[in-house]
Amino acid sequence: MKPLMLIAMLAACGGADTTTPEPTPEPPAKSDAKALIESANKVFAPLPSVAESETNPITDAKVELGRMLYYENRMSKAQEISCNSCHMLDRYGVDNEPTSPGHKGQRGGRNSPTTYNAAFHLAQFWDGRAADVEAQAKGPVLNPIEMAMPSEDVVIATLKSIPGYADKFAAAFPDNPDPINYDNVALAIGAFERQLVTPSPFDAFLGGKEDALTAEQQAGLKTFMDTGCVSCHSGALLGGQSYMKLGMVRPYETADVGRAEITGNDADKFFFKVPSLRNIEKTGPYFHDGSVATLPEAIRLMGAHQLGQDLSDEKVASIEAFLKSLTGELPKDYIAKPELPASGPKTPKPDPS
Repeated sequence: MKPLMLIAMLAACGGADTTTPEPTPEPPAKSDAKALIESANKVFAPLPSVAESETNPITDAKVELGRMLYYENRMSKAQEISCNSCHMLDRYGVDNEPTSPGHKGQRGGRNSPTTYNAAFHLAQFWDGRAADVEAQAKGPVLNPIEMAMPSEDVVIATLKSIPGYADKFAAAFPDNPDPINYDNVALAIGAFERQLVTPSPFDAFLGGKEDALTAEQQAGLKTFMDTGCVSCHSGALLGGQSYMKLGMVRPYETADVGRAEITGNDADKFFFKVPSLRNIEKTGPYFHDGSVATLPEAIRLMGAHQLGQDLSDEKVASIEAFLKSLTGELPKDYIAKPELPASGPKTPKPDPS
């Protein structure tokens, strides 16, 4: 009996337990969307809410003045053109023309890029000749093809002749004894443009909202990355941070030498600033000369000339679906046209010559 008693005692103490331990459960598999979000965040970044500047701190008074000057057509010789004429804020910052009509209907050789999110770019204009939006704002006003004002002095004399601007400039630049000057015009417009920001569903997706993009758009994002588009179009802007040769793999026919016109360096021939793809669905026609009418055509040409790939119709449509997720919401209150101050007795008359 003693051996039987010992067995019973061991069993009671658990010594005879022969049950198989439960296996450690596998961690739950990531959803396809979650995995795609992780991959995308290694290449892209959410759009910041404002493009800060150490040299041009943003104030409400400066932004208010900048908004007025953005719409001010009296800063053009014929008093018909403002910044908003070519960069229409209710049309995603463009006029949807291949090239924009300026003074006396003249047209330049390059497409007008959008002003939305432009302050985040490494430089301004297709050839990068202006360092920032403040420097850019000075150019078109004096360009004889665009707004055609004869000199900075004429611009400032015009603004000083409009009584309502005195208080606006004084409020925007309180430490400046003579605030109505050309540098301050550019600073005010720049401050306004630094908050022309359009977050989109793609930003929500990067932030972890899995259903911010449709299944079709998520598939398009994967196609966009797998195809190699991210070699130029990455970061928060999906572009805007580098210069690339147009026709990098297969030559692209254009007479415009691009950045070489600024640097004088033959190695820069046909290099242009890579455009941001933010709001690209709305900002056609495309390329530096506005020669490409549709987004699918632009995608196909980029695949061929920049990547050496003949993209199928399916791939083009997939990439296009993703690009449409980059269309942001316009800040309607922020861009509402303000009431501009009335001209004074000394304000120049329009000069259409």
